[in-house]
Amino acid sequence: MEEDGGEPPQLPRPTSSKAPISEPRLDPQSTCPESTLDPSEDDRTDSKPTLLNQTELFRALEVVERDSLAIADSFTSLFASLRLALSEVTSNSVDHMHCFGEAAGRLQESVLDAATKGNRYINSCLRLNEEMKGAGSLALQLKILRRNVDALDSGVNKLLHLP
Repeated sequence: MEEDGGEPPQLPRPTSSKAPISEPRLDPQSTCPESTLDPSEDDRTDSKPTLLNQTELFRALEVVERDSLAIADSFTSLFASLRLALSEVTSNSVDHMHCFGEAAGRLQESVLDAATKGNRYINSCLRLNEEMKGAGSLALQLKILRRNVDALDSGVNKLLHLP
């Protein structure tokens, strides 16, 4: 990029997940004691600051490119971790929904079984109630029969023990 064929020195890339801080701007004029801004110099000196500005511009572009790549890597990593977290949450939710479905199915079976048994019990109680209604009249008939048997027994005893 520079005219002398050498590339500007590369700074080591940061290894942390934070975005790199851009390089400090180096002022090429302040490091070069011979460069003076004298309007009396010829046109060649006018093109030298432009060349230095282009070099400085290329260095700034390289810094921006490195920072952009670091930001893109950071976003890629962020989205990958978000995708993984979402996948785990979704997987857990699906597992929980399957478990909930199985529990609801078993509960439904138990409720159906309990309702069936409850209906049988209610029907048995209703039949017993109906039978008990007939038992009242049967008890009355038994009382009358018992009185008649007692009267007959007492009459037979009187006849057998006549003096």
